[in-house]
Amino acid sequence: MSLRPDRIPAQQGIALIAVLWLTVLITVIASSFAYSMRGEALAARNTMSLAQARAVADGAIERMAFELSRPRNLPDVWSADGQPHAWTDGDIAVTATVIDEAARIDLNRAADPLLKGLLQNVGGLDPETAQRTLEAILDWRDADDLRRPNGAEAADYRAAGLKHMPGNAPFESVGELRRVLGITAPLMAKLADSLTIYSRQRGINPATAGRDVLLALPGVTPELVDTFIAARGEALANRLPVPPFASAQGFAVVATPVWRIHVRARSPDGVTFARDAVLRPLNDPQRPFVTLLWQEGTPDPRSEPPSATGKTAQENGIGRP
Repeated sequence: MSLRPDRIPAQQGIALIAVLWLTVLITVIASSFAYSMRGEALAARNTMSLAQARAVADGAIERMAFELSRPRNLPDVWSADGQPHAWTDGDIAVTATVIDEAARIDLNRAADPLLKGLLQNVGGLDPETAQRTLEAILDWRDADDLRRPNGAEAADYRAAGLKHMPGNAPFESVGELRRVLGITAPLMAKLADSLTIYSRQRGINPATAGRDVLLALPGVTPELVDTFIAARGEALANRLPVPPFASAQGFAVVATPVWRIHVRARSPDGVTFARDAVLRPLNDPQRPFVTLLWQEGTPDPRSEPPSATGKTAQENGIGRP
């Protein structure tokens, strides 16, 4: 049976359309495959860059510990004064800062006026609420079940509908403060960067303390704090002793032998990793220091606390080998 001549062009048109659709389908599949492979390649590259940045950051922590352990009478020795140090490890740029832990307020040992000042001047609480919150903190960390006049013990937590009770022991981490009655998430966010459990000091070191910590001092004003920070930064930039801060009298302590190190490592393709560590040096060649804190930090320099000088490593060039 032969095809009618008038049907042949129609069948050829259908075949051409089918070929065109098949071509389009193959092109879409190929493009999708290529895009998928490109995405996987980028993901693999980012994973590799992140792993390299992480390794460099972790190594930088050890370098900082080594530099801080060198004899103090050597030239260009590094100090735990908050000044930034910058160098490169291969093609990865490293920026590191270190301060002694007395730059923060110890949640377990600090004098009550310091904690109350932090709650008021940094946390934004009124005096009555600050006193109530302070006593709740003290009731949490003491070993007894006796409630302070404005504090909080087990019955108060039950009345508030909370399932947890006061620890009746020293805080094991700054994050534990969030469980104290009256400590809200917004309040915790304001306080956390000014607190520690590692300094074991009743006071603070004004030579390295940040602005919020200095604002916790009784009787200070923002103007006094800002003037002191400017004078401190100028002294450090010129390698001079930090001037005393009169407003810290009665709460000032010397640098404690505990270091808080922040390192940021950035690869050429922009992948960044940050590491925070708190180390306590030991007089033991087999174990030169003990690690108290080891966690991933914030890689965004805009969200980091300012250095004691208020400058970046790129601005002052300090610490370049």
